[in-house]
Amino acid sequence: MHWKLSLKRGLQLIGVLLISYNICAQVKLPRLISDGMVLQRDVTIKIWGWASPGEVILIKFKQNDYSAVTDSDGNWSIELSPQIAGGPYTMQIKGNDSISLNDILIGDVWICSGQSNMEISLKRVEPLYPNEIAQSENKHIRYFSVPKKYDFKAPQADFEYGSWQFVNPQTAPSISAVAYFFAKELYKKYEIPIGLINSSLGGSPIEAWLSEEALKEFPDHHAEAIRFRNDSLIAKIQADDKARSDQWYRESWVNDAGYKNPDMPWYSPNLDVSDWSEMDVPGYWAETELDSVNGVVWFRKDINIPESMQGKAARLNLGRIVDADSVFVNGRFVGSTSYQYPPRRYEIPADLLKGGKNTIVIRMISNIGRGGFVLDKSYEIIAGGEKIELSGEWKYKLGVSTPQLYSQTFIRWKPMGLYNAMISPLLNYSMKGILWYQGESNTHNPKEYADLFPALVNDWRGKWEQGDFPFLYVQLPNYMQPCENPEESNWAEFRQVQLNSLQLKNTGMAITIDIGEWNDIHPLNKKDAGKRLALVAQEVAYGEENITCSGPLFKSMEIDGNRIILSFNHTGSGLVIKNGGTLKHFAIAGSNGMYIWANAKIDGNKVIVWSDKIDKPVTVRYAWADNPIRANLYNKEGLPASPFTTDE
Repeated sequence: MHWKLSLKRGLQLIGVLLISYNICAQVKLPRLISDGMVLQRDVTIKIWGWASPGEVILIKFKQNDYSAVTDSDGNWSIELSPQIAGGPYTMQIKGNDSISLNDILIGDVWICSGQSNMEISLKRVEPLYPNEIAQSENKHIRYFSVPKKYDFKAPQADFEYGSWQFVNPQTAPSISAVAYFFAKELYKKYEIPIGLINSSLGGSPIEAWLSEEALKEFPDHHAEAIRFRNDSLIAKIQADDKARSDQWYRESWVNDAGYKNPDMPWYSPNLDVSDWSEMDVPGYWAETELDSVNGVVWFRKDINIPESMQGKAARLNLGRIVDADSVFVNGRFVGSTSYQYPPRRYEIPADLLKGGKNTIVIRMISNIGRGGFVLDKSYEIIAGGEKIELSGEWKYKLGVSTPQLYSQTFIRWKPMGLYNAMISPLLNYSMKGILWYQGESNTHNPKEYADLFPALVNDWRGKWEQGDFPFLYVQLPNYMQPCENPEESNWAEFRQVQLNSLQLKNTGMAITIDIGEWNDIHPLNKKDAGKRLALVAQEVAYGEENITCSGPLFKSMEIDGNRIILSFNHTGSGLVIKNGGTLKHFAIAGSNGMYIWANAKIDGNKVIVWSDKIDKPVTVRYAWADNPIRANLYNKEGLPASPFTTDE
């Protein structure tokens, strides 16, 4: 018994000694410092992490040795001398234990941030680029996806998870489409490794990405951020939201007439639908006798499938549906989408379609607003190269009418939360610049964005401590219904704010006024957005001088009698009218500020604007609308002019 106690006491003493001399401590690295990472070329590179206080940390990289000693809190960092592009390399990090990092590249690192249009994946836009994923493999383009988290209490030091991936057909579907096409263009041009760090979140307003220090200039946003440091408040809001939502969906399920008869639910192919009404799809049921009802509406359509499609796997495209849907083919469930924005693309198993009559049933949920099928989208079944159009007459019937379900409280969008959790852990990582695609969530207040955006640029530049690094952003594209007459537009005013922001040092803007979709806030054409960002990068970040990186930008105006003469930057090889004809979407106003459509013509690298109805013109606007689809001023390089107003 005595020897057992002595052994136990001896082990305890050894444990104390090990702790005292830090022998047991393990070196811990941030998620970014890991296998496959891309380190920024031509600048000092910081490698950092954690270990026991007073521990000696050694790094061996490319035959060079570096060292540091951890501080009293166990933090350490080591600066590597600037490196030229290349790789792959290995790195040895040694403290009381050793870590080996492999497959490291030196190249250019871009932080990709913003909201959903930066987040939209290559898989989402696949219909426009059907071969892109299969042909995507490139070990020199690497991608790190930042976990989508928020924190209101303090800036975080690391991410919960994350790893570097190189682009290939297995990883490409989840990569940001804009970032991918941007990187592809840069790699093609410079043949250096590109690292993409995607830190974006759908729906996020700009104030969610600001630090607390920057938010103090915006007292209302700062107060909101401080308010959400209260865990009890967050828990109560989340519980209340969940209870309200759960009750709504439970009642809509229990009371849905489509499920009242379990032996003959409304998705059954054998259901008698002689008393169902008819409606043209796509469209909204607010235009039928249902009016603006919310709740559950069932739709069904019988289609004739040719024998040639029988036994083949098929794709069911149902455009976009407001708000949610569950889809059945011949009585079998094939898929569901819980909110309105994603395109509906459902796979139909090879054994499901049969020659002759087939039945498609959609159980549609409208929480609030107008429910239905979004116009100008594809509604079809595709199998074996054959396509069956599904637009046209569908039968429908109300399952249950409900009160509106008001939206949840999106706590993750509150001020400062995303900066603390999704930007702060990046600040030690050296990079080339920022790609920013955001603004849709702030279009309700363009004037405030005129202050918030410069605040963000200056905030991030100050936090990264890399000087005035390149900050490239996407001007919002055309969206919503086109207008017939000149009118006021928050989206146009917002684009003007973005245009004016080019006054900030070392910024660049990709103009996308011609690649949006009137019926979709998430346009699929991310290739042109990425390519135009890459063009801007070539000038702003890479110093290319003989390049036209932008469409025409308004520079100045001169009044000559009843004419206004406009001058532009970035005219390239010359101004042109896309597809010929006459210039469109110029409006002119006199001293009363009332705009009317104007005549316009190109004169060299200038545009002359006039109207016989205005003798003394004062201001001009171009493409000043939510969706100026007739705007057709370009340069010969094929890049569109930015919308603008001279009334500044």
